[in-house]
Amino acid sequence: MMLSEFTETEEDFPSSGELDFWGVHEAAITLPASADSAMLREEARPYDLGERTAVFGQKVIRLAKTVPFNPVNNPILTQLVKAATSPGANYCEANDSISAKDFKHRISICRKEAKETRYWLRMLATSEPKITDEARALWREATELNLIFSSIWRKA
Repeated sequence: MMLSEFTETEEDFPSSGELDFWGVHEAAITLPASADSAMLREEARPYDLGERTAVFGQKVIRLAKTVPFNPVNNPILTQLVKAATSPGANYCEANDSISAKDFKHRISICRKEAKETRYWLRMLATSEPKITDEARALWREATELNLIFSSIWRKA
């Protein structure tokens, strides 16, 4: 399934400038259509969205720990770690929501934070070009999470 098929709005899909920055074409970004196709991927993604967001946050934290501290990287790293770990925490909150409105609000935060994570990964890759490949993989996961949360939000 193509990302553009998964989303109903243009704002959810990365801009052409963002795709150009990462050297990614729309056709290169896909979501698993079924459990069988996910198993064919290099790294199968958990279908438990809570676990998937936790693993994503952990990967970002591990990446952040490899980046040297300096006046440019420090604020980027702080924002990146906050944004990347927020979807998992807010998804947990959404699952314990007390109303449909509360659920939709928490999912909207997950959606926004996943999108913000893409931005900070781009800034980090600009600041530290040697980690671009790892940041690109995380950017793709952040894009997929954004689209998943956007779909949940629209259907809530």
